[in-house]
Amino acid sequence: MTALRRRALLAFGAGGLLAGCARPDASAIEGGFTGIDHARGHRLRAPWPTRAPDVTRRVHTLIAGGGIAGLAAARALRQRGHEDFVLLELEDTAGGNSRGTHIKGIACPQGAHYLPLPGADARAVQDWLEELGLRRRVAGRWRYDEFTLCHSPQERLFIDGHWQPGLLPLQGVGEATLAQHRRFADLVRQARQAAHYAIPVQKSAFTPVQLAQDAITFDVWLNQNGLNDPALRWYLDYGCRDDYGAGLGAVSAWAGLHYFASRHGFQAPGEAADDEGEDAVLTWPQGNGWLAERLAAPLGERLQAARVVGRIAPGRHGVTVDALHEPSGRLERWQARQVVVALPLWLAARVLDPVPAALRARAQGLRTAPWLVANLRLRAPLLDRPGAAPSWDNVLYGAPGLGYVDARHQSLSPVPGPTVLTYYRALGDVSDGRAQLLRQPWTHWRDAILAELGAAHPDLIEKTERIDIVRYGHAMAVPVSGALAQVARARAAARAGAARTEVAPLIFDDAPRLAFAHADWSGYSIFEEAFTLGDAAGAALA
Repeated sequence: MTALRRRALLAFGAGGLLAGCARPDASAIEGGFTGIDHARGHRLRAPWPTRAPDVTRRVHTLIAGGGIAGLAAARALRQRGHEDFVLLELEDTAGGNSRGTHIKGIACPQGAHYLPLPGADARAVQDWLEELGLRRRVAGRWRYDEFTLCHSPQERLFIDGHWQPGLLPLQGVGEATLAQHRRFADLVRQARQAAHYAIPVQKSAFTPVQLAQDAITFDVWLNQNGLNDPALRWYLDYGCRDDYGAGLGAVSAWAGLHYFASRHGFQAPGEAADDEGEDAVLTWPQGNGWLAERLAAPLGERLQAARVVGRIAPGRHGVTVDALHEPSGRLERWQARQVVVALPLWLAARVLDPVPAALRARAQGLRTAPWLVANLRLRAPLLDRPGAAPSWDNVLYGAPGLGYVDARHQSLSPVPGPTVLTYYRALGDVSDGRAQLLRQPWTHWRDAILAELGAAHPDLIEKTERIDIVRYGHAMAVPVSGALAQVARARAAARAGAARTEVAPLIFDDAPRLAFAHADWSGYSIFEEAFTLGDAAGAALA
């Protein structure tokens, strides 16, 4: 039995013991599936209606898709005085993977739950945070709003029956493990010196060394460099699943290195950080839903929700967009001068008529990861195992999930009380993960989550009163081997010289009235990528 397997069994030993004893009854816990209406998206599996539209409307600019990219495009239009636009969104609220919600009065995320401090390459995000008052210059240095910065303690790991501070497994490790930590830290530093790992990735130089890393998996790269320590590899695999939806056997070596080299590097135990303070993150009780709400609020009636976009057809003098208004069943036709296509690439390739060559090529090489996000509403604080204090991010070693964040961690109240724990699980490594996500009943996921987290919190069932689960069938693009090369080819195919922002918009010669904006074009899904591409598309069409 490997050390990794032994530790995983130890971590969940308490849960196993409880399974053999009388357990609290979970049947009293309320809840269900929420957040995503899969039936709407699945309408596109059937032939699109050929009947005449029930209503035809005209607008100068239409934005298809209300995730962060689409919302950023709308902001860019408004900034430049362009008000004649409409945004069509599939769900009832905009925000995509960054939406938030409330459960019995407590705000919590339904997806992305933090924003790392943006680096120098993400100027559009920096400027917007300054506009929001979250970032300002004090005595020549940038300062971020202290109430929004994640409060301490930030993260902890449940391992060997107790909690340790930080997520890198350190309890009981020997010199051989520490030597591998130092080796990996050196390799990350060498990678940063050899090439620029940019966020947004569109500002990368796509150097030969990075494209070589892109050609192999992270797992192969680690083996080539003699990095085989189980604890280190668990940590790196966790990081890949957390950022990309799949583990080190699926993502490219470029992606695995980019996770560290694009931000604050990797610090072996005892080493000082390469860039002091750059590992800080901004967070809110509702996660990035707070940011999505700020982008959507000014749009008013220009945000048209509950619309299934089924056809986007560019013509010589404009673009025809057909959409189904879900509540009424009314078929709407929009005649626009130009369109921002802020849809996931697999969806854009289905509704574009015709499909631009660059989009077809990029969509064919795309792999997406399904995700499950569960919000557990607790009536009272949980009892805790020995070790590190309750933190914002709480991870269980060897678990199938990615742990949970506490919605009340940012609260300034000195008295603990009811809260919501938001649990995350990526299914990008599961062969039939998407089918399982849609096929299994809510009770299946309820019981699996309670059993997993119960190893660290034996009183979880008796204190949980509701579990709401969001299922994302295509949550994010996975940067598998070859994805960076595809991003580089798409960037090379885009028109040059049309940008009024730091990143050139994705506009192609065979679809000049369309500007594309979605994190899928970057090969992986984070806020900075989506926002920057949306900002560039909106600025180009304003």
